[in-house]
Amino acid sequence: MALKRDGCGLYDETHTQFRETVRRTLTDQVAPYIRNWEKAGMPPRSFWHSCASAGMLCPQVPEQFGGPGLDFTYNAVVAEELGYLGFPPPVLVHSDIVADYLIAYGSAEQKQRWLPAMVSGDAIGAIAMTEPGTGSDLKAIRTVAAPDDEGFILNGTKTYITNGASADLIIVVAKTDIGAGARGMSLLLVSGDSEGLTHGKPLDKVGQHCGDTTELFFDNVRVPSENLLGEPGQAFGYLMAQLAQERLAIAISAQATAQRAFDEAVIFTSERSAFGQRIIDFQNSRFKLAGLKAELQVGWAHIDWAIARHVCGELTGAEASAAKFWHTELQGRCCDQALQLHGGAGYMNEYPIARLWKDSRVTRIFGGTNEVMLEVLGRTL
Repeated sequence: MALKRDGCGLYDETHTQFRETVRRTLTDQVAPYIRNWEKAGMPPRSFWHSCASAGMLCPQVPEQFGGPGLDFTYNAVVAEELGYLGFPPPVLVHSDIVADYLIAYGSAEQKQRWLPAMVSGDAIGAIAMTEPGTGSDLKAIRTVAAPDDEGFILNGTKTYITNGASADLIIVVAKTDIGAGARGMSLLLVSGDSEGLTHGKPLDKVGQHCGDTTELFFDNVRVPSENLLGEPGQAFGYLMAQLAQERLAIAISAQATAQRAFDEAVIFTSERSAFGQRIIDFQNSRFKLAGLKAELQVGWAHIDWAIARHVCGELTGAEASAAKFWHTELQGRCCDQALQLHGGAGYMNEYPIARLWKDSRVTRIFGGTNEVMLEVLGRTL
């Protein structure tokens, strides 16, 4: 089964060839091992190197820093294919979030140190924003990076960190000026093997078992001054600027996962019979699937619109929030209805819909809860 996609003019033949490479890599080197990786709680390093060989990691990185220097449409192809497989967060955090912070705010030395290794899969990236008790409220963080003569002394706890156990590079949001409120927050580049940093055990999640999600504990971690990312006190502005791409990436993968759930439901209901006819031939089944098909059609058109605006630098934070809200809600509806149409089989882990359903629930929470997305939109009224 493959995602059928033309992109309404957004993608050209080069994208098609790239998509075929990505799809072949996922089919041959990822899909057969997902169950094993779910048991392990994370993919092995070989996964990252396989993705790198296919050009899937950080396609937007400039050539001078080891990347191909492509635009976000190539990131979108990766997000779609990973979303359709049901395996997006580890790569999207690494490529669409961490790499772009470095591209946008890093010094030449920081970019040269980390970006080539991120493109090659030798360095895995993570970003540490959320803390116990703060959730989506970034201004309420308590992690402190106290300045000293050589840089900063970092103390605090972060939680729900994607790639937290395997990360070689962690962008940490911390307060460098406690009394300055949002203007006292800065971004720090912290090596995964830093003394005083403890990677917690993978958290026991409802879904998303293929990606490691952990707590991170910083106990007097010494961060040299050259590891300050961008200007001091500017973290909140940087975060707001970069959240648009993060939320768009979530929306893209959510749309693709919704499509996969729908496709699985069509196949299952076409093959399974009840009361002497195929399940898809019952009017209720046809109408449920027809309604989802209409929503998916609208969703793909909107995703293409949002990607095109983002590539042109015109997608606003509110528009990205709207996309994240709408497409993750659609993902939830598609996965839930598709599972229902599977009947009892849908609740069995041997069927793909079970994993898609479990993994999809969190997308309405991470990247900012959907309630926060509505709050962002409400402020524009």
